[in-house]
Amino acid sequence: MKDVEHAIAEAGKQCRALLDVKGIEWPESVQDLLRDAREAKSLQDHYEILVRLTARLRDGHARVVVHDEAKGVRWPGPAMEGASGPGLFLCRSDGKILVKQAWDAAARAGVSPGMEVLVIEGKPAAEWIEETMREHREWSGFSTEQQAFYFACHWGLGGKSGSKLALRVRSLDGKERRVEVRRAGASFVPDGPVFPPENLKSLGRQRYGRTAAGNGYIHLRDCPGDLPEQMDRMLEEIGDVPGLVLDFRANGGGGFDHDGLLARFVESGPIAVIVDAGVRSAGETASGMFKEDRGAPMIGESPTAGMSSSKTTIDLPSGLFSLYVSVRSNKGRFNRGRGIEGIGVLPDEIVEYDPADLANGVDTLLGRAEERLR
Repeated sequence: MKDVEHAIAEAGKQCRALLDVKGIEWPESVQDLLRDAREAKSLQDHYEILVRLTARLRDGHARVVVHDEAKGVRWPGPAMEGASGPGLFLCRSDGKILVKQAWDAAARAGVSPGMEVLVIEGKPAAEWIEETMREHREWSGFSTEQQAFYFACHWGLGGKSGSKLALRVRSLDGKERRVEVRRAGASFVPDGPVFPPENLKSLGRQRYGRTAAGNGYIHLRDCPGDLPEQMDRMLEEIGDVPGLVLDFRANGGGGFDHDGLLARFVESGPIAVIVDAGVRSAGETASGMFKEDRGAPMIGESPTAGMSSSKTTIDLPSGLFSLYVSVRSNKGRFNRGRGIEGIGVLPDEIVEYDPADLANGVDTLLGRAEERLR
Protein backbone atom coordinates (compact mmCIF):
# COMPACT_ATOMS: atom_id res chain seq x y z
CA MET A 1 0.00 0.00 0.00
CA LYS A 2 2.83 2.40 0.83
CA ASP A 3 4.45 1.78 -2.56
CA VAL A 4 1.23 2.34 -4.51
CA GLU A 5 0.20 5.40 -2.50
CA HIS A 6 3.67 6.90 -2.92
CA ALA A 7 3.72 6.09 -6.65
CA ILE A 8 0.34 7.75 -7.21
CA ALA A 9 1.29 10.85 -5.24
CA GLU A 10 4.73 11.32 -6.81
CA ALA A 11 3.55 10.59 -10.37
CA GLY A 12 0.76 13.10 -9.84
CA LYS A 13 3.31 15.77 -8.91
CA GLN A 14 6.25 14.99 -11.17
CA CYS A 15 4.27 14.03 -14.28
CA ARG A 16 1.60 16.73 -13.88
CA ALA A 17 2.42 18.69 -17.03
CA LEU A 18 2.20 15.60 -19.24
CA LEU A 19 -0.89 14.24 -17.49
CA ASP A 20 -2.60 17.52 -18.38
CA VAL A 21 -1.46 17.32 -22.01
CA LYS A 22 -2.89 13.80 -22.26
CA GLY A 23 -6.12 14.63 -20.48
CA ILE A 24 -5.56 12.06 -17.72
CA GLU A 25 -7.58 12.56 -14.53
CA TRP A 26 -5.02 11.45 -11.95
CA PRO A 27 -5.45 10.00 -9.30
CA GLU A 28 -9.06 9.14 -10.21
CA SER A 29 -7.83 6.87 -13.00
CA VAL A 30 -5.93 4.61 -10.58
CA GLN A 31 -8.34 4.31 -7.64
CA ASP A 32 -9.04 0.67 -8.50
CA LEU A 33 -5.32 -0.08 -8.09
CA LEU A 34 -5.46 1.13 -4.50
CA ARG A 35 -8.23 -1.38 -3.88
CA ASP A 36 -6.17 -4.12 -5.54
CA ALA A 37 -3.13 -3.18 -3.45
CA ARG A 38 -5.09 -3.85 -0.26
CA GLU A 39 -5.73 -7.40 -1.45
CA ALA A 40 -2.25 -8.14 -2.82
CA LYS A 41 -0.87 -11.41 -1.44
CA SER A 42 2.46 -11.85 -3.20
CA LEU A 43 5.46 -10.10 -4.68
CA GLN A 44 4.06 -10.92 -8.13
CA ASP A 45 0.79 -9.15 -7.23
CA HIS A 46 2.83 -6.18 -6.03
CA TYR A 47 4.72 -6.01 -9.34
CA GLU A 48 1.61 -6.40 -11.50
CA ILE A 49 -0.17 -3.52 -9.78
CA LEU A 50 2.82 -1.23 -10.36
CA VAL A 51 3.03 -2.28 -14.03
CA ARG A 52 -0.66 -1.44 -14.49
CA LEU A 53 -0.11 1.87 -12.73
CA THR A 54 2.74 2.95 -15.02
CA ALA A 55 0.71 1.90 -18.08
CA ARG A 56 -1.99 4.40 -17.09
CA LEU A 57 0.48 7.25 -17.41
CA ARG A 58 0.17 6.66 -21.18
CA ASP A 59 3.92 7.09 -21.43
CA GLY A 60 5.83 5.02 -23.98
CA HIS A 61 9.02 5.25 -21.93
CA ALA A 62 7.54 4.45 -18.51
CA ARG A 63 8.44 1.16 -16.85
CA VAL A 64 8.84 -0.55 -13.51
CA VAL A 65 12.48 -1.08 -12.55
CA VAL A 66 12.90 -4.38 -10.68
CA HIS A 67 15.62 -4.30 -8.01
CA ASP A 68 17.67 -7.31 -6.98
CA GLU A 69 15.46 -8.00 -3.96
CA ALA A 70 12.51 -8.59 -6.30
CA LYS A 71 14.21 -10.67 -8.99
CA GLY A 72 12.08 -13.52 -10.20
CA VAL A 73 8.86 -11.63 -10.84
CA ARG A 74 7.37 -12.36 -14.27
CA TRP A 75 6.17 -9.91 -16.89
CA PRO A 76 2.37 -10.05 -16.55
CA GLY A 77 1.38 -8.80 -20.02
CA PRO A 78 1.21 -10.60 -23.39
CA ALA A 79 4.40 -12.61 -23.86
CA MET A 80 6.62 -11.24 -26.63
CA GLU A 81 9.85 -13.07 -25.82
CA GLY A 82 10.20 -16.06 -28.12
CA ALA A 83 7.19 -14.96 -30.16
CA SER A 84 7.13 -15.08 -33.95
CA GLY A 85 5.39 -13.06 -36.63
CA PRO A 86 3.17 -14.23 -39.51
CA GLY A 87 5.21 -12.37 -42.14
CA LEU A 88 2.87 -9.44 -42.68
CA PHE A 89 2.27 -5.90 -41.49
CA LEU A 90 -0.89 -3.82 -41.71
CA CYS A 91 -1.85 -0.19 -42.26
CA ARG A 92 -5.00 1.91 -42.56
CA SER A 93 -6.08 3.64 -45.76
CA ASP A 94 -9.40 5.38 -46.41
CA GLY A 95 -10.80 3.70 -43.30
CA LYS A 96 -9.84 0.21 -44.49
CA ILE A 97 -7.23 -2.13 -43.05
CA LEU A 98 -4.71 -3.11 -45.73
CA VAL A 99 -1.80 -5.51 -45.98
CA LYS A 100 1.18 -3.17 -46.05
CA GLN A 101 3.90 -5.80 -46.41
CA ALA A 102 3.80 -9.59 -46.86
CA TRP A 103 6.67 -12.07 -46.98
CA ASP A 104 7.62 -15.58 -45.87
CA ALA A 105 4.60 -17.56 -44.58
CA ALA A 106 2.06 -14.88 -45.47
CA ALA A 107 3.31 -14.60 -49.05
CA ARG A 108 3.30 -18.39 -49.43
CA ALA A 109 -0.32 -18.41 -48.22
CA GLY A 110 -1.28 -16.01 -50.99
CA VAL A 111 -1.37 -12.80 -48.98
CA SER A 112 0.03 -9.82 -50.86
CA PRO A 113 0.42 -6.06 -50.28
CA GLY A 114 -2.61 -3.94 -51.12
CA MET A 115 -5.17 -6.57 -50.11
CA GLU A 116 -7.92 -5.41 -47.79
CA VAL A 117 -8.08 -7.36 -44.53
CA LEU A 118 -11.74 -7.92 -43.66
CA VAL A 119 -11.54 -10.34 -40.73
CA ILE A 120 -8.80 -11.30 -38.26
CA GLU A 121 -9.37 -14.26 -35.95
CA GLY A 122 -13.10 -14.21 -36.61
CA LYS A 123 -13.54 -10.49 -35.86
CA PRO A 124 -13.79 -7.46 -38.16
CA ALA A 125 -10.23 -6.31 -38.75
CA ALA A 126 -10.69 -2.87 -37.16
CA GLU A 127 -12.33 -4.47 -34.10
CA TRP A 128 -9.47 -6.95 -33.72
CA ILE A 129 -6.95 -4.11 -33.85
CA GLU A 130 -8.87 -2.15 -31.20
CA GLU A 131 -8.97 -5.20 -28.93
CA THR A 132 -5.25 -5.77 -29.41
CA MET A 133 -4.60 -2.14 -28.49
CA ARG A 134 -6.71 -2.50 -25.32
CA GLU A 135 -5.00 -5.74 -24.31
CA HIS A 136 -1.53 -4.24 -24.53
CA ARG A 137 -2.59 -0.91 -22.97
CA GLU A 138 -3.34 -2.71 -19.72
CA TRP A 139 0.37 -3.47 -19.29
CA SER A 140 2.29 -1.09 -21.56
CA GLY A 141 1.97 2.66 -21.86
CA PHE A 142 1.40 4.21 -25.28
CA SER A 143 1.96 7.94 -25.44
CA THR A 144 -0.57 8.45 -28.26
CA GLU A 145 -3.35 6.68 -30.14
CA GLN A 146 -1.25 6.52 -33.29
CA GLN A 147 1.53 4.76 -31.40
CA ALA A 148 -0.92 2.16 -30.06
CA PHE A 149 -2.44 1.59 -33.51
CA TYR A 150 0.99 1.21 -35.12
CA PHE A 151 1.98 -1.28 -32.41
CA ALA A 152 -1.11 -3.41 -33.09
CA CYS A 153 -0.40 -3.46 -36.84
CA HIS A 154 3.16 -4.73 -36.31
CA TRP A 155 4.20 -6.16 -32.93
CA GLY A 156 0.57 -6.98 -32.16
CA LEU A 157 0.53 -9.61 -34.91
CA GLY A 158 3.20 -11.63 -33.13
CA GLY A 159 2.35 -14.75 -31.18
CA LYS A 160 3.56 -18.16 -30.10
CA SER A 161 5.82 -19.68 -32.73
CA GLY A 162 3.87 -22.27 -34.70
CA SER A 163 0.48 -20.74 -33.98
CA LYS A 164 -1.77 -19.65 -36.82
CA LEU A 165 -3.38 -16.34 -37.71
CA ALA A 166 -6.74 -16.68 -39.49
CA LEU A 167 -7.64 -13.95 -42.00
CA ARG A 168 -10.25 -13.13 -44.60
CA VAL A 169 -8.85 -10.87 -47.28
CA ARG A 170 -10.12 -9.17 -50.42
CA SER A 171 -7.89 -8.57 -53.44
CA LEU A 172 -8.12 -5.48 -55.64
CA ASP A 173 -10.33 -7.34 -58.11
CA GLY A 174 -12.93 -7.89 -55.36
CA LYS A 175 -12.30 -11.59 -54.76
CA GLU A 176 -12.43 -12.71 -51.13
CA ARG A 177 -10.67 -15.67 -49.59
CA ARG A 178 -9.88 -17.12 -46.19
CA VAL A 179 -6.28 -17.89 -45.32
CA GLU A 180 -4.40 -19.25 -42.32
CA VAL A 181 -0.87 -18.00 -41.83
CA ARG A 182 1.50 -19.88 -39.53
CA ARG A 183 3.82 -17.85 -37.37
CA ALA A 184 7.09 -19.44 -38.34
CA GLY A 185 10.05 -17.27 -37.41
CA ALA A 186 9.26 -14.01 -39.21
CA SER A 187 10.08 -10.81 -37.37
CA PHE A 188 7.22 -8.67 -36.09
CA VAL A 189 9.44 -5.60 -35.63
CA PRO A 190 8.89 -3.00 -38.38
CA ASP A 191 11.93 -1.86 -40.30
CA GLY A 192 10.56 1.17 -42.15
CA PRO A 193 9.95 1.74 -45.85
CA VAL A 194 7.68 -0.74 -47.63
CA PHE A 195 9.58 -0.69 -50.93
CA PRO A 196 12.95 1.02 -50.51
CA PRO A 197 14.99 2.04 -53.57
CA GLU A 198 17.16 -0.66 -55.06
CA ASN A 199 20.89 -1.14 -54.50
CA LEU A 200 21.11 0.72 -51.20
CA LYS A 201 24.29 0.56 -49.15
CA SER A 202 24.36 0.09 -45.38
CA LEU A 203 26.17 1.96 -42.63
CA GLY A 204 25.34 0.79 -39.15
CA ARG A 205 21.55 0.47 -39.23
CA GLN A 206 21.19 3.16 -41.90
CA ARG A 207 20.64 2.56 -45.62
CA TYR A 208 21.47 5.05 -48.34
CA GLY A 209 21.77 5.56 -52.07
CA ARG A 210 19.67 7.11 -54.82
CA THR A 211 16.08 6.71 -55.91
CA ALA A 212 15.09 5.71 -59.45
CA ALA A 213 14.33 9.39 -60.06
CA GLY A 214 17.90 10.35 -59.14
CA ASN A 215 17.33 11.91 -55.73
CA GLY A 216 19.48 11.04 -52.76
CA TYR A 217 17.85 8.71 -50.24
CA ILE A 218 18.77 7.93 -46.63
CA HIS A 219 16.74 5.66 -44.36
CA LEU A 220 17.65 6.46 -40.77
CA ARG A 221 16.73 3.40 -38.71
CA ASP A 222 18.15 4.80 -35.47
CA CYS A 223 19.96 7.81 -34.01
CA PRO A 224 23.33 6.64 -32.64
CA GLY A 225 25.83 8.97 -31.02
CA ASP A 226 27.91 9.16 -34.19
CA LEU A 227 24.96 9.99 -36.44
CA PRO A 228 26.46 13.31 -37.67
CA GLU A 229 29.64 11.49 -38.71
CA GLN A 230 27.58 8.72 -40.35
CA MET A 231 25.73 11.43 -42.25
CA ASP A 232 29.00 12.91 -43.53
CA ARG A 233 30.00 9.59 -45.04
CA MET A 234 26.57 8.85 -46.55
CA LEU A 235 26.22 12.30 -48.11
CA GLU A 236 29.72 12.12 -49.55
CA GLU A 237 29.01 8.76 -51.21
CA ILE A 238 25.62 9.87 -52.51
CA GLY A 239 27.24 12.88 -54.17
CA ASP A 240 25.51 15.71 -56.01
CA VAL A 241 21.77 15.15 -56.36
CA PRO A 242 18.82 17.46 -57.13
CA GLY A 243 17.15 16.65 -53.81
CA LEU A 244 17.35 14.38 -50.76
CA VAL A 245 14.76 12.19 -49.05
CA LEU A 246 15.36 11.56 -45.34
CA ASP A 247 13.20 8.57 -44.43
CA PHE A 248 12.75 8.14 -40.67
CA ARG A 249 10.07 5.43 -40.74
CA ALA A 250 10.44 2.97 -37.81
CA ASN A 251 13.31 4.99 -36.31
CA GLY A 252 13.64 3.72 -32.75
CA GLY A 253 15.65 6.65 -31.38
CA GLY A 254 18.99 6.86 -29.59
CA GLY A 255 21.13 9.84 -28.64
CA PHE A 256 23.13 12.25 -30.81
CA ASP A 257 24.32 15.85 -31.25
CA HIS A 258 21.26 17.61 -32.69
CA ASP A 259 23.11 20.78 -33.69
CA GLY A 260 25.88 18.69 -35.21
CA LEU A 261 23.38 16.82 -37.39
CA LEU A 262 21.46 19.88 -38.57
CA ALA A 263 24.72 21.67 -39.36
CA ARG A 264 25.34 19.15 -42.15
CA PHE A 265 22.36 20.61 -44.02
CA VAL A 266 22.73 24.37 -43.59
CA GLU A 267 23.70 24.92 -47.22
CA SER A 268 22.35 21.74 -48.84
CA GLY A 269 19.59 21.54 -51.43
CA PRO A 270 15.92 20.56 -51.15
CA ILE A 271 15.03 17.99 -48.50
CA ALA A 272 11.82 16.04 -47.89
CA VAL A 273 11.19 13.99 -44.74
CA ILE A 274 9.07 10.84 -44.31
CA VAL A 275 7.76 9.66 -40.92
CA ASP A 276 5.25 7.27 -39.37
CA ALA A 277 4.09 6.35 -35.87
CA GLY A 278 7.07 4.01 -35.59
CA VAL A 279 9.33 7.07 -35.24
CA ARG A 280 10.08 7.33 -31.53
CA SER A 281 12.05 9.38 -29.05
CA ALA A 282 15.24 10.83 -30.59
CA GLY A 283 13.89 9.85 -34.01
CA GLU A 284 11.13 12.39 -33.40
CA THR A 285 13.46 15.20 -32.38
CA ALA A 286 15.72 14.45 -35.35
CA SER A 287 12.97 14.34 -37.97
CA GLY A 288 11.17 17.26 -36.35
CA MET A 289 14.21 19.53 -36.68
CA PHE A 290 14.04 19.35 -40.44
CA LYS A 291 10.39 20.38 -40.42
CA GLU A 292 10.44 22.92 -37.59
CA ASP A 293 13.89 24.46 -38.08
CA ARG A 294 14.66 23.96 -41.76
CA GLY A 295 11.16 24.10 -43.23
CA ALA A 296 11.47 20.77 -45.02
CA PRO A 297 8.15 19.23 -46.14
CA MET A 298 7.24 16.27 -43.92
CA ILE A 299 5.18 13.41 -45.36
CA GLY A 300 3.61 10.83 -43.06
CA GLU A 301 0.74 8.38 -42.80
CA SER A 302 0.28 9.76 -39.27
CA PRO A 303 2.14 11.85 -36.70
CA THR A 304 5.14 10.26 -35.02
CA ALA A 305 4.75 8.19 -31.84
CA GLY A 306 4.70 11.17 -29.47
CA MET A 307 7.08 9.60 -26.93
CA SER A 308 9.99 12.00 -26.63
CA SER A 309 10.63 13.29 -23.14
CA SER A 310 12.91 13.93 -20.21
CA LYS A 311 12.65 11.20 -17.59
CA THR A 312 13.13 10.71 -13.86
CA THR A 313 13.14 7.79 -11.44
CA ILE A 314 10.63 7.56 -8.57
CA ASP A 315 12.01 5.41 -5.76
CA LEU A 316 9.40 3.50 -3.76
CA PRO A 317 9.40 2.95 0.03
CA SER A 318 9.86 -0.83 -0.13
CA GLY A 319 13.10 -0.61 -2.08
CA LEU A 320 11.87 -3.53 -4.20
CA PHE A 321 10.93 -1.46 -7.24
CA SER A 322 11.19 2.02 -8.70
CA LEU A 323 9.34 3.74 -11.52
CA TYR A 324 11.00 5.30 -14.57
CA VAL A 325 8.67 7.97 -15.94
CA SER A 326 8.51 10.99 -18.25
CA VAL A 327 8.21 14.41 -16.63
CA ARG A 328 8.34 16.89 -19.51
CA SER A 329 8.38 16.91 -23.29
CA ASN A 330 11.49 17.19 -25.39
CA LYS A 331 11.63 20.01 -27.94
CA GLY A 332 9.01 22.07 -26.12
CA ARG A 333 9.11 24.64 -28.94
CA PHE A 334 7.73 22.11 -31.47
CA ASN A 335 4.03 22.11 -32.33
CA ARG A 336 3.73 25.84 -31.51
CA GLY A 337 5.06 25.37 -28.02
CA ARG A 338 3.22 22.15 -27.10
CA GLY A 339 6.25 19.87 -27.50
CA ILE A 340 6.27 16.24 -28.68
CA GLU A 341 5.27 13.97 -25.77
CA GLY A 342 1.64 12.93 -26.05
CA ILE A 343 1.29 14.62 -29.45
CA GLY A 344 3.99 13.55 -31.89
CA VAL A 345 5.58 15.52 -34.69
CA LEU A 346 2.77 16.39 -37.09
CA PRO A 347 3.43 15.95 -40.83
CA ASP A 348 2.45 18.93 -42.93
CA GLU A 349 0.89 16.40 -45.31
CA ILE A 350 -0.84 13.16 -44.29
CA VAL A 351 -0.42 10.57 -47.05
CA GLU A 352 -1.93 7.09 -46.71
CA TYR A 353 -0.71 4.09 -48.66
CA ASP A 354 -2.60 3.55 -51.89
CA PRO A 355 -3.72 -0.09 -52.30
CA ALA A 356 -2.89 -0.12 -56.03
CA ASP A 357 0.59 1.24 -55.28
CA LEU A 358 1.14 -1.46 -52.67
CA ALA A 359 -0.01 -4.15 -55.09
CA ASN A 360 2.44 -2.85 -57.69
CA GLY A 361 5.44 -2.52 -55.39
CA VAL A 362 5.27 1.28 -55.23
CA ASP A 363 5.87 3.21 -52.00
CA THR A 364 3.16 5.90 -51.99
CA LEU A 365 4.88 8.01 -49.36
CA LEU A 366 8.25 7.96 -51.09
CA GLY A 367 6.57 8.92 -54.35
CA ARG A 368 4.85 11.88 -52.73
CA ALA A 369 8.10 12.99 -51.07
CA GLU A 370 9.77 13.09 -54.47
CA GLU A 371 6.85 15.07 -55.89
CA ARG A 372 7.39 17.61 -53.12
CA LEU A 373 11.08 17.80 -53.98
CA ARG A 374 10.20 18.62 -57.57
